Amino acid sequence: MGVSDRNPFSRREFVSAGGVGLVAAATPAFAQNSTHGAVSETLQNPVGKYPKPPFKRQSQPWPGLARDMDPRPDHGENSYRGSGRLAGRKALITGGDSGMGRAAAIAFAREGADVAINHLPQEEPDAREVIALIKAEGRIGLSIPGDIRDEAFCNRLVAEAVRGLGGLDILVNNAGRQQSRASILDLSSEDFDATMKTNIYAPFWIIKAALPHMPPGSAIIGTASEQAYNPSPDLYDYAQTKAAVMNYTKSLAKQLAPKGIRVNAVAPGPIWTPLQVSGGATMEKVEHFGATTPLGRPGQPAELGSIYVQLAADDASFATGQVYGSAGGTGQP
Repeated sequence: MGVSDRNPFSRREFVSAGGVGLVAAATPAFAQNSTHGAVSETLQNPVGKYPKPPFKRQSQPWPGLARDMDPRPDHGENSYRGSGRLAGRKALITGGDSGMGRAAAIAFAREGADVAINHLPQEEPDAREVIALIKAEGRIGLSIPGDIRDEAFCNRLVAEAVRGLGGLDILVNNAGRQQSRASILDLSSEDFDATMKTNIYAPFWIIKAALPHMPPGSAIIGTASEQAYNPSPDLYDYAQTKAAVMNYTKSLAKQLAPKGIRVNAVAPGPIWTPLQVSGGATMEKVEHFGATTPLGRPGQPAELGSIYVQLAADDASFATGQVYGSAGGTGQP
């Protein structure tokens, strides 16, 4: 089913129900209200919508694969329905093989965008699944593997995306490195450097390379974290980088506003992704992941896809310098 025939309802009706992706996330049934002619949805309690801890203790070599997690994360593969909100747009997403990047890639394609994803070579099995889903929507899907800790590769990444997509007007800096260390004394300079290069240097390099190609109306979206304002003691380096993402979002938004380019970020709480099982959390944390949120569970990437769509869409044209949270009730700064 293509983008044009996925949604016979108006955008206003979807937005009034809470956003396209959030409406569709549970594969709802729609019914016609006989009194007012409004579209209704089958509501689902968010508390029991997705798996809750305890989870099986599990670990994978970094950077991990979503397909090998138990339970397997939901990125919206079977639930997200588009309505043409990004028709004709061209997006580059780092870390697009899994997690929020994968959810954004699926949602973007189903909204009518062509999408290039970056990932590490080790993540190729997950990336192949994402590209197949993008192409199933009749959109261009590009896989560009490589390590964004290298400035020269970041420049090539943007050049290949622009060439393959025929332009670029959405950039999602989502790829991140997270490794749990109980003490700063356990954190090597090499580890610290790798986290900084992935989470801070890479967006800097990629944005610099992308800006000359991005026309007015374009959107840049970063992935921050609740760690930016409520850091965990074992994520000393990672938490710093996410605070920096929030800060550069606000600074760059002011700088680029006169050029008509918006800059925003998404700040998730605990989300079930390979980041957690490939060294990002202790086994005890994995087992009880998300238990302390008011909803009593971690979020799924599918629950954030519509946020990335909203920040990229032209009808959000007054939103820039904003950080949108999705943390299961734990609040924002």
